[in-house]
Formats: sequence, C-alpha cells, structure tokens
Amino acid sequence: MNTHMNTSRRTARVAFGGTLHTATPHPQGLQLADGRVLAEDAVVWLPPFEVGTVIALGLNYADHVKELAKELTLAANGAKDEPLVFLKGPGALIGHRGQTRRPQDVRFMHYECELAVVIGTPARNVCAADAMAHVAGYTVCNDYAVRDYLENWYRPNLRVKNRDGGTVLGPWFVPADEVPDPHALALRTLVNGRVTQQGTTANMVNDIPALIEYLSSFMTLQPGDVILTGTPDGVVNVNVGDEVVCEIDGIGRLVNTLVGDDLYGIPSASTE
Repeated sequence: MNTHMNTSRRTARVAFGGTLHTATPHPQGLQLADGRVLAEDAVVWLPPFEVGTVIALGLNYADHVKELAKELTLAANGAKDEPLVFLKGPGALIGHRGQTRRPQDVRFMHYECELAVVIGTPARNVCAADAMAHVAGYTVCNDYAVRDYLENWYRPNLRVKNRDGGTVLGPWFVPADEVPDPHALALRTLVNGRVTQQGTTANMVNDIPALIEYLSSFMTLQPGDVILTGTPDGVVNVNVGDEVVCEIDGIGRLVNTLVGDDLYGIPSASTE
C-alpha cells in the first residue's frame, strides 16, 4: 500500500497510457489520481490547467528594462507607459520536460522565467483592491523569444512571441492560498546547471492587482485565462541541446530542452 500523504493541493495534467490524468507531487515523481506512482519521465506533461487566453507582459521588471535600455525607445521624461501586453494562441503552449525548437538561422534566442497567474473567477472592471480574489493560483512559465525577429526592440511581433512550442507552462498548478505573497518570490533560470538569471517578483513594475485592474478595464478575464507577468534581467542566448530550468520558490521547477529544426521536420537549409 502507498502510504505517502500529500498535503499540498497542487496538481498537474499528464498523458500516460493513452489517457489524460490529474497528478499530484510524490517523492518518487508524481502520483496519478488512481494511486499509481510514476517517474517524471514516464509521462507526457501538459500545461497544468485548462488554458484560456494567454496574456503576456513585456518589460514588467525594472532591471530587465535597464538591461535592454540601449535597445528601447523610452519616454524622455521618465513617464510610466501603459503595460506592454500581447496575446498567445494555444499552439504556443507545451508542458514540463517538453522540447522547444531553436531555428538554426537565428543569432539570439533567450528564455524568460515568469510567474504565471491563473484567473479563477470572471473579472470585469475590477479595482486593484479586489483583484486578488479573482486569482485561482499560479504556475511557472518559460516564455522563449527570438530577438532576431523583433520588428523593433520594444513591440514584440508574432514570430517572436507566438511560436509553436515556445511557451512552457508547469509543472504544477499551485492554488493561490498556498502562496502567502506572490510578490515576494525568488525566481531563477539555470542553463545546463549554471544559474544565469536571478530575480524576485517584488521588482515587477506593475504588480498583479495593477495588471488585473488594467486588463479587466477593457476585457473580461475568464477562468483559465493566464497572465504571464514578465521576467527580470539575465537573459542569455541558448542553443540546441541546452537544458533550461526555470525555478520559482514555492511554485515549481520547470524543465525544457532546446532542439533543432530536424526534429520538427524542417530541412536544414530552411530559413524564416
């Protein structure tokens, strides 16, 4: 008999044996709802919740803005811009331990470790003071970008931010009541085991209540919608074969591997 007691209510969605399953953490990997315990690499990990609209934030950490300062057009008087927001389609999403294509002809492709905020109840014209009541929980996101394809260094286009398999979510959906303060979480990225990015959600330019207030002022946020809250500085170029791990304390450890064009059936001479 399995005597492991899991007191956390965090969950994952995985495929195993031709069936979709809900899973919970286990010291040996994960435990399916039917009690079976499996190793992490025995299943296909999916985004850990039924994803609705994906709303992504650019330049939402002050240190990342500073990191890109030479490439940005900023207000001369230092005035604060509205949040930089863009949307993603469902084809961009993959799960934990998935593989993301790195086109062979690009010069600079980088990860972005982000706290993903999952909406739990409809939000329309919500004030910041009431916003957190609409949050169901959180997960980790690694949102890749190909800098070569930016139309300019400030407004990301579809080739940069809506690439098939370029947005990794997981492994766990963590209920909001298990995260005492989402604005006090350390986050980091490791490339092949070496820490390349470190930051804290305390350094968001627009915090979660402000983002929900802003977004809900012109669009209704629905259950399952997810807000990707931006990344701190420390982004570096990554290459085929690299293992990229994004960690957020209290939320999870998200693993991804970069692969070449050949695994996507794209001839080696192809360009975009």
